[in-house]
Amino acid sequence: MNGQYGPEVGTQNHFRYTEKLGKPVIFLVNQLDSEKCDFDHVLEQLKENYGSKVVPVQYPLSTGPDFNSLIDVLLMKKYSWGPDGGAPTIEDIPAEEMEKAQEWHKTLVEAAAEHDESLMEKFFESESLTEDEMREGIRKGLAARGMFPVFCVCAGKDMGVRRLMEFLGNVVPFVDEMPVVHNTRGVPVPPDPNGPTSLYFFKTAVEPHIGDVQYFKVMSGVVHEGDDLSNADRGSKERMAQLYVCAGANREKVDELRAGDIGCTVKLKDVKTGNTLNGKDCENRFNFIKYPNPKYTRAIKPVNEADTEKMMAVLNRMREEDPTWIVEQSKELRQILVHGQGEFHLRTLKWRLENNEKLQIQFYEPKIPYRETITKSARADYRHKKQSGGAGQFGEVHLIVEPYYEGMPAPEVYKFNGQEYKMNVKGTEVIDLEWGGKLVFVNSVVGGAIDARFMPAILKGIMSRMEQGPLTGSYARDVRVIVYDGKMHPVDSNEISFMLAGRHAFSEAFKNASPKILEPIYDVEVFVPSDKLGDVMSDMQGRRGIDYVNEKHLVSDELIDSLDVMTIVTEICDEFDVEILPTDVVPENFESVEAMWQLIMRLQEDFL
Repeated sequence: MNGQYGPEVGTQNHFRYTEKLGKPVIFLVNQLDSEKCDFDHVLEQLKENYGSKVVPVQYPLSTGPDFNSLIDVLLMKKYSWGPDGGAPTIEDIPAEEMEKAQEWHKTLVEAAAEHDESLMEKFFESESLTEDEMREGIRKGLAARGMFPVFCVCAGKDMGVRRLMEFLGNVVPFVDEMPVVHNTRGVPVPPDPNGPTSLYFFKTAVEPHIGDVQYFKVMSGVVHEGDDLSNADRGSKERMAQLYVCAGANREKVDELRAGDIGCTVKLKDVKTGNTLNGKDCENRFNFIKYPNPKYTRAIKPVNEADTEKMMAVLNRMREEDPTWIVEQSKELRQILVHGQGEFHLRTLKWRLENNEKLQIQFYEPKIPYRETITKSARADYRHKKQSGGAGQFGEVHLIVEPYYEGMPAPEVYKFNGQEYKMNVKGTEVIDLEWGGKLVFVNSVVGGAIDARFMPAILKGIMSRMEQGPLTGSYARDVRVIVYDGKMHPVDSNEISFMLAGRHAFSEAFKNASPKILEPIYDVEVFVPSDKLGDVMSDMQGRRGIDYVNEKHLVSDELIDSLDVMTIVTEICDEFDVEILPTDVVPENFESVEAMWQLIMRLQEDFL
């Protein structure tokens, strides 16, 4: 996390994923050289959010541009760096820091001993543990999610990074110390090198001159160069021609990889991210990857329209590398949309297109997916007549449109301009529209004015206009159409004639039926720090988000305490320029966001 801002939304989201998957957590505070960095405040925020399990392993002697040293309370040493970072100078802890370091060391020892009975007994006897014993205790604490160590780095200057990597290599739980994973059938698959071979592919990268590079984890067994495996997801056979272990962009060729190892290979024929390859007599499948929903959308187009096809090919290839990039050709909006996890995520996509692919592209705001509907009844008729030598075209359609709602009665009598139109329903077709809502098509033609074989053509013409509404070109919904009359020609009438007549008659009637545009409504849940509550509520109000619903009871469920309430009171008073009296500081006024908003509204009314 950024040392300036502490645990942000991304941190909270990632923590929820680790919670769901039962994975160990290490907090890393970066950018300690930032002017606004406050490590103590960040640590306080972490403890507020995640409780007493947050245990610092390091703390900086100072933050800001002068940051160049920290105290490691696991090793009880001082680490310092020159202006260019790199390898640290390791020294004894200065006398003035010894008391604080010993206090934090004791806290770390207690956390390490808590998850091992023998270590706990030794701690009670001697109040200390050896370095190896602490490593063992921390390893067990991480595996059980009983502690969340906190490390400090300044990655841009290579300060603290090497110590962190050392910790990851020596202390974090080994694969056989973690809870056993299960396949999609719920069968446990222990990371046993003597078990059947099973590989899970979790990433695909595309590299120039190489093609697809597939990254995998050996879930069980051993895989050798030249092994033939079967794809449990796609039914194909694959040969592992080459095996590599990876360190960033560097790859080292190996002959075999064992259970728990992570490696990569190339030149596989039909393996996608999320697939499982198995050896003989093994039918494992894994489904670890649950991609988050996209949170940010932009319309995209190439600067040169002729590059559209090339751009789509590149985007589809990039999506194979990162499935959280979603590419959509929106028929409704008539735009190419790219969805990602945030603004930075999409900026990265743009940079790669322009720098790696030499393809200049533009981002712009996507159109709003409006819907169209009508508010009253209207009628119209249209005659399509075309004569161009030989067989002509003729079709005439009379119809009525009206707003549709569930359970509305069958049409009987309509009155337009003093004339009554009585309906004799012969058939009704209810169509559930892909974009929401319904179209109800009623055949009320009597006397053979329009042959029954032309009714599907009329419906097709109406549907084509529903897909491209008469007002804005947006989808139309919730309309009932009654075709009650028309004319046809014994020779010139055909399906295309009635399709066009139905389309034009519907368009005219729709425009006369007091049409309106429906705006999209989004159901969102906002997590916000108490000091930002006022800003967020003001922003939501400005976006007409006035229906605040919060199913959680903030006070009753102890999601906030009295100190939080006082912080919220201060922020509300400052943001909305109101005065909250002691008599207003009662639980029911702070039980939910909606309750707080109602309090603000009342106070503002009293002020006016």
